[in-house]
Amino acid sequence: MDAEKFSVQEGSYSIAESVALCNPEVISYHPILPQTHIIQKLSELIDQGKLDSELVRVESHSTALSLIAGSTACGVRSYTATSSQGLASMHELLHAVSGMRLPVVITITNRALGNPVNVWNDHSDSISQRDTSWVQLYVETVQEAVDTHLQAYKIAEELMLPVMVCVDGYSLTHSFEPVIMPSRETTGDFLPPFKFENKLDTENPATIGTLVSPDNYIDFKYQQQKAMENGKEIIKKANKQYEKLFNRKYGDGMIESYGFSEDNFAIIAMGSVCSVIKEVIEDNEDLNCSLIRIRSFRPFPESELKKIIKDKESLGVIDRSFSYGKGGQLYTEVKSLTNIPTKGFIAGLGGKKITKEDIITVIQHIIRGEKGKKKGKLKDKKKSKNKKTKVKIKEERKVKTKTKGFEDEFMWIL
Repeated sequence: MDAEKFSVQEGSYSIAESVALCNPEVISYHPILPQTHIIQKLSELIDQGKLDSELVRVESHSTALSLIAGSTACGVRSYTATSSQGLASMHELLHAVSGMRLPVVITITNRALGNPVNVWNDHSDSISQRDTSWVQLYVETVQEAVDTHLQAYKIAEELMLPVMVCVDGYSLTHSFEPVIMPSRETTGDFLPPFKFENKLDTENPATIGTLVSPDNYIDFKYQQQKAMENGKEIIKKANKQYEKLFNRKYGDGMIESYGFSEDNFAIIAMGSVCSVIKEVIEDNEDLNCSLIRIRSFRPFPESELKKIIKDKESLGVIDRSFSYGKGGQLYTEVKSLTNIPTKGFIAGLGGKKITKEDIITVIQHIIRGEKGKKKGKLKDKKKSKNKKTKVKIKEERKVKTKTKGFEDEFMWIL
């Protein structure tokens, strides 16, 4: 049996090797930062004879998705990657692919949308496509990106809906992390060859994506919604099956908690910033604040999140995107589920670094409330495990108060 391979390399290369393990027979691309190194590595693997795939450079990002929509419809496992304006230009086709129930997988190397022009990371590109009926999975580390691409194909092909694997651009794609690369043999046990029952076949002619009447259109959309709801269990099942074979899992597949369940406060976030939050929690073990990481933004883990937050005194939600005129989209999702006092924090737009000090600011706001009002207890941490992090937290006596909420719904961390 092939052994798993341990390596330290650029995140994009690890992602490309993971995609190659899934054996896509058609790969389309139109270059855009920070997606390019993924395609570059896949090209090298094809040239070296390690991947049998047709690599097609097309004239636009929308064409890249159109091409693999066609190849998938013909029963061929396919792949592409994009980001930012590239994903925005795919918008029309995103609806078409999901509406035709094609199990396409694409990597979104998350990047800010212009203008002003910015090539660094935030979540505005993928979050703005949240209503296109694509599953959206957000990863925290390169290792999770490697594992999630294998899971993504399994989820898509069982659910018959497309999947975006959302990876923070540069923060993960261009960073070097040690990863364990699954073996090809074990990957084959987890992800069987692609069999598309509804594929286009000249010997059995059929039409997909055709015109329907007003009486029938809503039925198709209802089926898409039911599929998305069923996706929650399929995502969880894929996570469990992956753990059995590879001894790695990510929460329940939808959502992950970090800290103590009895903590009175929690930060909710997605993506690589969760690693920074975990460091703060580790450095200040009596912080009384835990992390709730959303892995699946679509479908959204409503019941799972309600269960975790039901006894919390207040919540903070970090968004790396913004719905202008309303607020952060993750904050809006959370706020719709609970009456627990919740404050949104807009941070890291355009790749601006989110520091440990920023996370401490968030924690202090959700624990102390507006204008320094005490809302609960902020435990004293006199000795920090990491002395480099200069965090001064004053000792607070435990105060049981009935919170009325925050004066402002959200705060910009500039």
